[in-house]
Amino acid sequence: TVIRAGKVIGTTRPQEADESTLARMMVGREVELVLEKPEYKPGKVVLKVDNILVTDDRRQIAVDGVSFEVRAGEVLGVAGVQGNGQTELVEALTGLRQVVSGAVTFLGENITNVSPRRIIELGSAHVPEDRQRDGLVLPFSVMENLFLCTYYKPPFAKGPVIQWDVALKNAEELISRFDIRTPGALTNVGALSGGNQQKAIVAREIDRSPEVLIVAQPTRGLDVGAIEYIHQRLVEERDKGKAILLVSLELDEILDLSDRIAVIFNGEIVAEVDAAQTNENELGLYMAGSRKAVSV
Repeated sequence: TVIRAGKVIGTTRPQEADESTLARMMVGREVELVLEKPEYKPGKVVLKVDNILVTDDRRQIAVDGVSFEVRAGEVLGVAGVQGNGQTELVEALTGLRQVVSGAVTFLGENITNVSPRRIIELGSAHVPEDRQRDGLVLPFSVMENLFLCTYYKPPFAKGPVIQWDVALKNAEELISRFDIRTPGALTNVGALSGGNQQKAIVAREIDRSPEVLIVAQPTRGLDVGAIEYIHQRLVEERDKGKAILLVSLELDEILDLSDRIAVIFNGEIVAEVDAAQTNENELGLYMAGSRKAVSV
């Protein structure tokens, strides 16, 4: 039995249903379960990670000598079982955690251990794995959350004074463009569903037209309609020539979105493969610790 918006939509039997039928009942329209994307054409190196070492909260090594590059116009997926250094890697690349050694370079500029604000201003976007803890200020309105990264800059600020009319107009435009389901721009973002909270974060980050998007667990806990939407937006950004680093626990998501895949195990990159030439079985072996000659 499928329930949508508090009402029973229909009942079927498992042997008579398939993914497409259930997705249509859940969302109320046809859902593209197979993501179509043009052949990728990688450009210049946007983000370069060179032999970085990062420790976790217990000061144990979490990222151990990781190196890779992300180019314009491509999605590099990072696959791995939870707890193998993905969280610490993303935090190090976004200025939220110190890099012990090694270097992170963004468009030729060394950004190792610089502040999160400086990384944002250079042209980096971050969709965090925990949207409620790290991505949003839940008691704030949708409007306020949609300009968190730029509230202090024109056109949102004149000196120390925030231009609330500009902020409201910006929020209404993004709500419409990114299909954020909310009673209004002044609604507390904490009152929205998980999918619409995620759309708000994606809208805020993409709207800044960043050169690199660092995206962690972008569809965790979302319904098939929200997953489809966010996947399409990420592919659109990739096709505009943006570099995307995707970290996900979902192998289907990694295989669908990525052009290249790096597998992380115990804090190390143990394999790097072409997404079109691998499968879940091969990735599963690497995620369990099997090694492949890595070309970075």
